Amino acid sequence: MTSELEELYQEVILDHSRRPRNFGELADAAVRVHGDNPACGDEIHLGVKFGANGELQDIKFTGHGCAISQASASLMTMKLKGKNRADAMEMLGAFHDLVTDEKAEAPKMLGDLRLMQGVRKFPQRVKCAMLAWRAVEQALQQNVGESTISTETDFAAP
Repeated sequence: MTSELEELYQEVILDHSRRPRNFGELADAAVRVHGDNPACGDEIHLGVKFGANGELQDIKFTGHGCAISQASASLMTMKLKGKNRADAMEMLGAFHDLVTDEKAEAPKMLGDLRLMQGVRKFPQRVKCAMLAWRAVEQALQQNVGESTISTETDFAAP
């Protein structure tokens, strides 16, 4: 990463962690997933409401954690709102590759999420960046109800 890109990465992370978008309870959520990262104490409570065609009509989160986990959740909810399940799963796989694979290109479909590429330099922070994504993966698989996920279980990339 160039120094300009690293600076932008830091600014975006700080902005989304201080003022997360789509933060709050989703009263009429069809699915609620609690996610935790025991290694560093990050927690997320994700609520998803599906539309008539199965798209992510609304998605919100609450919780607490490091700047990376909060920024990742904020950026994720912005990007996934309105997407169908297939597109959401495709983005999940692309984001996972972005933060774990040094050779992975940053696909344009990820938009501002591409700035999270810098996380791959800090392997211990990958779980922080992936926490919200693990929760949305679980939400897409279960359709209704409540569940809990942890970063300590294996990630099944789509």
